[in-house]
Amino acid sequence: MDELGRLSTEEMQQSEKHNIIVILDDVRSMHNVGSVFRTSDGFAVAALYLCGYTPLPPHRDIHKTALGATDTVQWKHFATATDAVKSAREAGYKIWAVEQAHNSTSLEKVDYKNEKIALVFGNEVAGVSEAAIKAADGCLEIPQWGAKHSLNISIAVGVVLWEMVRKL
Repeated sequence: MDELGRLSTEEMQQSEKHNIIVILDDVRSMHNVGSVFRTSDGFAVAALYLCGYTPLPPHRDIHKTALGATDTVQWKHFATATDAVKSAREAGYKIWAVEQAHNSTSLEKVDYKNEKIALVFGNEVAGVSEAAIKAADGCLEIPQWGAKHSLNISIAVGVVLWEMVRKL
């Protein structure tokens, strides 16, 4: 592990982050939450906002997939995703709901450069709440060609963060 040059927990906490906030809107699975923590660490996001009934650390099932990322990613809890969106907007973030919706924009067609971005990801079954979609500046959609036209939330977070960070 030393050869990989990984930052310590303390170094990661103090390191420069990308101007990206990930907002989880009523995500039910602790394993998905843990995975999003780990992915958020990997892409050095500014913060992770856990909303509604999304499980909170500490919990062993979150830790099982987060592998310590709950200590390296700044996080907050909000009663609702709209409260989280309001907080992010007040901090100067543009808000994108990641959802298949009428008039959504394909992920690769959005220019993220020089913007602070907050991304809202929704419940595993219901998606992003209608209230959060209405509070967002727009919807991003991951292009897909299979029969299911949906991805697990933890995979969707990785795909979107990769595309955003790649373009920075």
